[in-house]
Amino acid sequence: MKVTVWNEFRHEKESDIVRDIYPEGIHEQIASFIENAEVTTATLDEPEHGLTEDVLNQTDVLIWWGHKAHDEVNDVIVDRVQKRVLEGMGLVVLHSGHFSKIFKRLMGTGCDLKWREADDKERIWTVMPGHPIAEGLPEFFELPKEEMYGEHFDIPAPEELVFISWFEGGEVFRSGATFKRGNGKIFYFRPGHETYPTYYDKNVQRVINNAVHWAKPSTNNYPTYGNYQPLESISEKE
Repeated sequence: MKVTVWNEFRHEKESDIVRDIYPEGIHEQIASFIENAEVTTATLDEPEHGLTEDVLNQTDVLIWWGHKAHDEVNDVIVDRVQKRVLEGMGLVVLHSGHFSKIFKRLMGTGCDLKWREADDKERIWTVMPGHPIAEGLPEFFELPKEEMYGEHFDIPAPEELVFISWFEGGEVFRSGATFKRGNGKIFYFRPGHETYPTYYDKNVQRVINNAVHWAKPSTNNYPTYGNYQPLESISEKE
């Protein structure tokens, strides 16, 4: 299986705090713990954002982290990623990727939410323990400090809700949700603000690993669209 981890890679260049936590970039930290896969990375400032036709055609699952530069992602690349998802490529969207062009397009909604940066403790509850993405996870786990995301989260009703978060300030959030679009599977996972070492947490790593392997393409055929020749002879009409 081939996995591509995409990251804006802007915060790490501009903030000492973020650079101290992720000196090689968030994408490299995520790539370091993906298991049983060939993993490559791509970033916003590379030609074609690192997501060329060739790269995407060879990608089974794309992991997406974005935050401050969503508008800088070229619509041509968004079209390209959407096409691959519909064809069967898996997509794992992390944290502020909820506001990315690709996620909003695939959801068809605004994808907005409440947020707060106040070092809230986050308790993540496993509410679908039998799901493959929950394999090996406890009934709940905690992150000592995270950015708060709160409901209402403006997304379509998830096909499956695997995790729900509770925050120290009292809010709750649908923090682990699955969707299907065309032949592709999508998982959104909430934790991962850039100023916290969230992607070093073993439970967070397990969720992402599980999600990658859940989202890998199936062997289902992609449908034929457009003008179509008849399967049977059509008699001439008077």
